[in-house]
Amino acid sequence: MLLADCDLPKAWAKAPRWRILDTSFSDGLPFLTAWHAWRRDPQRARLLHVVWVLAQPPAREALLRQGDTDESLAPLARELADQWQGLLPGFHRLSFEEGRVLLTLCIGDVQEMLRAQHFEADSIWLGEGDAVATEDPAPVDVLKAIARFARLGTTIACARSSAPLRAALGQCGFALDPPTLDDGHGMDGGSLRGRYAPSWTPRRRLPERPSATPGHCAVVGAGLAGAAVAASLARRGWRVTVLDAADAPAGGASGLPVGIMAPHVSPDDALLSRLTRAGVRMTWQQAQALLREDEDWGATGVVERRDADGTRLPAGWSADGPNLSWRASPGQRMAAGLPEEAVALWHGQAGWVKPSRLVAAWLAQPGIEVRQRCRVGAFQRDAEGWALIDAQGRRLLAADRVVIAAGYESRAFAPAQPLQPVRGQVAWGRVGDLQALPATPVNGDGHLIARVPYDAGTIWLSGATFDRDCTDLAPAEADAQANRAQLARLHPSAAALLAPAFDGGQVQAWVGVRCASADRRPLVGPLDMADPEGPWLCTALGSRGLSFAVLCAELLAAQWHAEPLALPARLAAALGTARTAN
Repeated sequence: MLLADCDLPKAWAKAPRWRILDTSFSDGLPFLTAWHAWRRDPQRARLLHVVWVLAQPPAREALLRQGDTDESLAPLARELADQWQGLLPGFHRLSFEEGRVLLTLCIGDVQEMLRAQHFEADSIWLGEGDAVATEDPAPVDVLKAIARFARLGTTIACARSSAPLRAALGQCGFALDPPTLDDGHGMDGGSLRGRYAPSWTPRRRLPERPSATPGHCAVVGAGLAGAAVAASLARRGWRVTVLDAADAPAGGASGLPVGIMAPHVSPDDALLSRLTRAGVRMTWQQAQALLREDEDWGATGVVERRDADGTRLPAGWSADGPNLSWRASPGQRMAAGLPEEAVALWHGQAGWVKPSRLVAAWLAQPGIEVRQRCRVGAFQRDAEGWALIDAQGRRLLAADRVVIAAGYESRAFAPAQPLQPVRGQVAWGRVGDLQALPATPVNGDGHLIARVPYDAGTIWLSGATFDRDCTDLAPAEADAQANRAQLARLHPSAAALLAPAFDGGQVQAWVGVRCASADRRPLVGPLDMADPEGPWLCTALGSRGLSFAVLCAELLAAQWHAEPLALPARLAAALGTARTAN
């Protein structure tokens, strides 16, 4: 009914995207119905966004029951239920259909969640069981907050019509169709439908930024940041050319043999904790969709060793709550090979990933061309858009838009941004017959990842060092010794097992240079705040590239296309270039 009352699927025919705001307190049926209609429609919008604002998420079993009552929805309900975990208050981005159906859950107080989300909706749904639809008098303040998402012509629908609701929506600028049922009780009953058509000029809460029209985008850098941006834009219809100075993708810090994706956890659920939790969820979804489990990545969970007082967790978290991080059990500590007295956390949504495999999967998406051994020296605006020029002054190509994702080499293009190189060295080697090494990665003061399939064998990796303002790629013996000492503190039994390899010269070193910002958060936004359609930055992922790459790429794409944010607006601003530009 909500679909038909918003003229769907007809209204989204051949649209680049369709954005639905759903404030219903349902068990997922509106989203599943919209997804099913989108999947069946050959004229569907390229992307379907549904933003579902709800006070509490329904139980996973309630989602599955939607499939029990309608067989056509059953496979979709199972896919939705598979991602239905870790739903703490806040925003959560769930991805389906290779990233072309995106569900953003905004869990918490309706008013607070509406304030934290910024986009223009094409359709708005009020649910039959929604307090907004059933209160008498209707809560005009909430409806005004909902109306701020409407553009001229945005459709609105509710499965239940009432005189108070119709009056309140009229005050908010919605022109409603005549009631479908008048039972003599003040237009109560039936459904409600209408469009946003205020008799006044609405005041927008945000400066207008036109949605970008997909064209040709040049991305400088083929590491995690650049590849993630290229994939996000290609899904939205862009033709993307990735230019990279190295001989192959992931030639810089993203060429680490294997890395950890795990959230940061703090007692006050600080900014970094919320950002990494959102980022890991999105990387996890990409790994599941694109990579081979137990070959390219491992959904192993991660044990994080901490100091004696380091297991304080945010208020309200519990062992059986929606949080996916908790104090490690004795069995989990034992399986990780830690001493009995060790203090540790267990991260359920965490694991290891081979960054180069993820980069390759992103760059293999349709619409992406990669040019290696192609170093960009400058760019300038001309009649064809943006011309990218090499160090010898030769024109490489022209593009409509440019994204700089060149790691610490982004400094050459962004002198106003405080970007810093951070050299890191890790130790790694073949496992051989050392099957006593833990199968679960261990994080903390450094990290240990062991028993990872690699080139027809199995490897372990440990480290890393942090040398700021250093770009020297030559292995350093002092760093090798520092990594060995760090491993001895983190995991004494593994250090003992690997001692012969260290002593016998069988341990290899890998060196890469990360890029960090002054506040150690990524930078996503325009180089020039006065020119939002000029070149953008997506860099400074630091040592958390696996946690931040997808999040930053989707944030950039959302801001270019006036799409719903995957993060509350305040958290998105904490990654913006405006915070650090001089």
